[in-house]
Amino acid sequence: MRLLQCDEDGGFCLIEDLTEDDLPPYAMLSHRWLAASDEPTFDDLSHNRSQEKLGYQKLRFCAEQARRDGLRYFWVDTCCINKLNKAELSRSITSMFRWYHNAATCYVYLSDVTSQSSDGAKRSDLQSSAWFTRGWTLQELLAPHSVVFYSEDGERLGDKRSLEHQIHEVTAIPQAALQGRPLHRFSVDERLGWMTARETTLEEDKAYSLAGMFDTYLAPVYGEGFALAHKRLLKLVHKRDDCVRDLRLSNPSDDKKRIEHTKGGLLADAYNWIFDHAQYVQWRDNGQRRMLWIRGDPGKGKTMLLCGIINELKNQLAERDVLSYFFCQASDARINNATAVLRGLVLLLIDQQPSLASHVQEEYDRAGKNLFEDGNAWFALSDIFMRMLQDASFRRVYLIIDALDECVDGMDRLLDLIRQTTRVSTKVKWLVSSRNWPSIKEQMASVDDHDEVSLELNADAVSRAVGVFIKHRFLQLSTQKSYSKDLQSIVLRHLYTNAKDTFLWVALSCQYLSKVPVWDTVTKLKRLPPGLDELYAQMWRHICASDNDDLCKSLLSTVAVLYRPATLAELTCVTEALSEVSNDPAAVTSMIEHCGSFLTVREDHVYFVHESAREFLSQAVSSELYPFGKGRVHREIFSRSLQHLSMTLKRDIYSLSAPDINIEDVKRPEPDPLAKSRYSTVYWIAHLCAWYLGLSKDPGSDSHHHLHSIHDFLRIYISALLFSPQRSIIRRWFWHEIPTWLSVKPAVDEDWSACLQTLEGHSSRVSSVVFSGDSSRLASASHDLTVKTWDTSSGQCLQTLKGHSSSVESVVFSGNSSRLASASSDNTVKIWDASSGQCLRTLEGHSSVVSSVVFSADSSRLASASYDRTVKIWDASSGQCLRTLKGHSSWVTSVVFFANSARLASASSNNTVKIWDASSGQFLRTLKGHSSWVTSVVFSSDSSRLASASSDDTVKIWDASSDQCLRTLEGHNMMVTSVVFSGDSSRLASASLDKTVKIWDASSGQCLQTLEGHINVVSSVVSSADSSRLASASYDRTVKIWDASSGQCLRTLVGHSGWVRSVGFSGNSSRLASASLDNTVKIWDASSGQCLQTLEGHNMMVTSVVFSSDSSRLASASLDKTVKIWDASSGQCLQTIEVGRALYRMSFNVTRSSLDTEMGSLPLNVSSSPRSLSLIEDIRHVEGLDIGMSADGLWIKHNSSKIVWLPSERRPSCSDTTAQTVGIGVGNGRVWMCSLIGQDGPKPQSVR
Repeated sequence: MRLLQCDEDGGFCLIEDLTEDDLPPYAMLSHRWLAASDEPTFDDLSHNRSQEKLGYQKLRFCAEQARRDGLRYFWVDTCCINKLNKAELSRSITSMFRWYHNAATCYVYLSDVTSQSSDGAKRSDLQSSAWFTRGWTLQELLAPHSVVFYSEDGERLGDKRSLEHQIHEVTAIPQAALQGRPLHRFSVDERLGWMTARETTLEEDKAYSLAGMFDTYLAPVYGEGFALAHKRLLKLVHKRDDCVRDLRLSNPSDDKKRIEHTKGGLLADAYNWIFDHAQYVQWRDNGQRRMLWIRGDPGKGKTMLLCGIINELKNQLAERDVLSYFFCQASDARINNATAVLRGLVLLLIDQQPSLASHVQEEYDRAGKNLFEDGNAWFALSDIFMRMLQDASFRRVYLIIDALDECVDGMDRLLDLIRQTTRVSTKVKWLVSSRNWPSIKEQMASVDDHDEVSLELNADAVSRAVGVFIKHRFLQLSTQKSYSKDLQSIVLRHLYTNAKDTFLWVALSCQYLSKVPVWDTVTKLKRLPPGLDELYAQMWRHICASDNDDLCKSLLSTVAVLYRPATLAELTCVTEALSEVSNDPAAVTSMIEHCGSFLTVREDHVYFVHESAREFLSQAVSSELYPFGKGRVHREIFSRSLQHLSMTLKRDIYSLSAPDINIEDVKRPEPDPLAKSRYSTVYWIAHLCAWYLGLSKDPGSDSHHHLHSIHDFLRIYISALLFSPQRSIIRRWFWHEIPTWLSVKPAVDEDWSACLQTLEGHSSRVSSVVFSGDSSRLASASHDLTVKTWDTSSGQCLQTLKGHSSSVESVVFSGNSSRLASASSDNTVKIWDASSGQCLRTLEGHSSVVSSVVFSADSSRLASASYDRTVKIWDASSGQCLRTLKGHSSWVTSVVFFANSARLASASSNNTVKIWDASSGQFLRTLKGHSSWVTSVVFSSDSSRLASASSDDTVKIWDASSDQCLRTLEGHNMMVTSVVFSGDSSRLASASLDKTVKIWDASSGQCLQTLEGHINVVSSVVSSADSSRLASASYDRTVKIWDASSGQCLRTLVGHSGWVRSVGFSGNSSRLASASLDNTVKIWDASSGQCLQTLEGHNMMVTSVVFSSDSSRLASASLDKTVKIWDASSGQCLQTIEVGRALYRMSFNVTRSSLDTEMGSLPLNVSSSPRSLSLIEDIRHVEGLDIGMSADGLWIKHNSSKIVWLPSERRPSCSDTTAQTVGIGVGNGRVWMCSLIGQDGPKPQSVR
């Protein structure tokens, strides 16, 4: 940011650019621009020409006012931005809101308001000022904390607060927004509405000036128009809202309110003592003290103490300070783990500084909700959290965690993260509370610059706080029971005497006494033992002696092993003792009240009154509570859960109808048929594991996602039936459910394949996989720039290693599996710690892609192969390059050590293998003698046959009604890229990377002609309607027309400036259209070869082109994910369809009402004037489609509805469709077809 600095002599000058961390206090000027020629510019100030401009008086006003306000620096948009520097202008536009927000004050200079008017006239002039009608001034009004209005001669008219009412009247902006309420608290529509009556000189600025108010980064693209800019803005806003919604697991601010309500509210006198405590004051005020640990035994009031501290800090936060906090609770699986803590802390940081969402958004855009929930969630969120803490938008961040001891999963990781943050950021101050656990004390000792507050060592202060609490609770109790003065004295004395400075004992005792008749109070009071454990023991003895002991023990044992607090309704489904009253919430509540004071009901959920109560039951009286062990209780919950689910669950219980509906779009009906089943649905599997394996653990993320697994089951139900092997249990048991309206050919296999799991998660091609030494882990390398490690038993992704700047080509474990090495196209090798994912070394030295990497047997050395034609041997510990082996004449693609590591073998792209001495680097000898994927499929015109082209250099012809391969056509010596039948299907033409086109007899398979002439890859071939001519497109930028009988080249069409990707004849074969990498379509006269028209409009490579049957229309598809329909005579674009992917095969239907593609049919609605149709995602709203593919290749569709989800081994690398059949070529070489049987297709009830 470039500021103007006031000189000692009253002048001012520009200073150098400053980073936002180095900015001094500054003022900002808001004003209406004069004519461009009258405003001083950056260049004017740089060359001392600014005083000549009319607008210079505004600069002088701002400088003088800043001096009067004690400010040396100010900023004015006309001259502090070098607008000739496009990058600086773009950066300034996107930073403007933040600059105004961080300013010490903003001066609004109203050139159309004079100080000569009366006060009433001034108010009128102020409200009618054109400043309130301009677009950019909206953020200049709302972003700064201080906004002061001045007339044209510098008279102060008032500030945003004093003029609040008048501003509200003229702008309709709520007064709360003018008072500083965070803008994200207002709805999107409300904020958009504030701009409605405003104008900007450039139409796009009306959208760009709103970006800061939505805390989004909207890069300016002048010329795109308001509509597109506004659409981009809303897309960013909605993506950010989706991200924050998915991040939210539990809102810590709601948890805080719940805790305070449950404990009867905060008592200031019970926690005020901490604010004068020396350690707290030092932590709060000393910038070097980064950590405060408050520790104490159960029931000492740690949680309420932290609630009070949070409230106090909120009131004391300085400008640009933020506060985030989290409350752990061991009994609730949502908030008892380290990942949940991070999600909560990040959520509250974003809530206070919405711009921080940008740190999450980039990762969320790639991974979606899985970012927060998969096996890598902790590592991803840790990185995001660390970046947030170093953000320049705040000065200091206070982070508070309550009940660290109740973080049952990942507490060590959380403490390690706390240590890291205190070392890398001076902005961070942590405050955590926990019990006096030695394990926590040991780890706290390693945190630099930390202080401790022991509640036991501050007994006097805690005792006084407990005394305040006793008075408060006793007053409530005495009022409720109408105690006499004598009884008041007796009860109060007993509470003071026996509390032992424990808040929880007081709360439980008062709760117990509230249920005792007044006349029996003294007797029962004498039986109240001092201390918490003694009180728990008495409560247990009371239960054992009651008539309801079996009921209470059943309830307590069940609640004690649940993975989260259950609702009353959910509890009835897993507890046999409640089955008779499952529809009577009052009766269930009454039965819970018989459990002494161990349990409490809050907001319809059943909780232990405190974690120490659960621990008492699980430890002190475990043998009585679980006479047959905890496993028996888990078995009972599992058994009752399945019993309940089998009776209540039914197909399509929410009446969703369609199998492809997103879970976010599901609306729960009232009453909700799953209300009672929710806990059982999610956690039955966890209780099964705990019983069967003898475990009692938090199910973690796998079981937490089981509800989503139910959703996935709904989506893939038909697929499971269609693609399960003939002899599988699934197919044998549910054969009657297999859809009768679908046919899959060839028939599915007899038995399951050898594939045990398909690991999905990489976003690009996977280039390498390797097992660890003990086979427990798998590592994969990908062109998405990452390495992933996987658990081979569960298939869970354990880690994602990021650091390479280009595709990762190879990955390998060290011999003991403690390290990983990865080779990349960024010319480096990285060595990683396989446990932590930390990058240990980056080995640099290759000058081209590193294609392969391998450890020696003892892991002391590392060998890498590269496209720079060398192999390098490295010391795996130091990273030093020991040897460079030279001798290959082409790329080295692979390298491996011999078993004894004495020799090394390297393979090259010139089909040779070289053997080397690994110690000396001496070349020993060369070995010679070396030798797939479906690239194109097409139906014959009568749909009776299917032809497929492959990278194995062959073409195959298949019978479309059976699974029989009719012919294998061999003759090409390189990959076959395209195949097409002649109009009468008697011949077949194929194009290849060998630069030739071959014409085959489709019946005999004989090669009739080989058409040679192209000097580069032939990408497409097409037959004329009468089969007399062929046209071929090539990467040599030409199209050739051939005589189909003689094979003679008739014409070579030259004109494209890039590869020609597709070619098509018109219906009468008089014209030819070609699609190219140069983003254009050309129409040619097929006889003369003259270029008739060049159609421009796509902004990326055109992938396919086709004429309608009457030759009046032309369709083109592009990598820009659109299809364009053109008037073939005039070249006018009639329709643009957004299809969400690139298409490679298209044909018009007879009526020109739709376009048949590998996705299915696209409806056309072409009028005489151009129009645009947006197809959302995979054109799900379009009616009248036959069978086809979804845009993402995951679904087969019918009439725009997704009907069959495809497992990974069935997904297309290419496809073609007829009205009733889709033919699919798969990357593994499989070719298969799916057909509709009958004309009606699936019935709604069949696809649920």
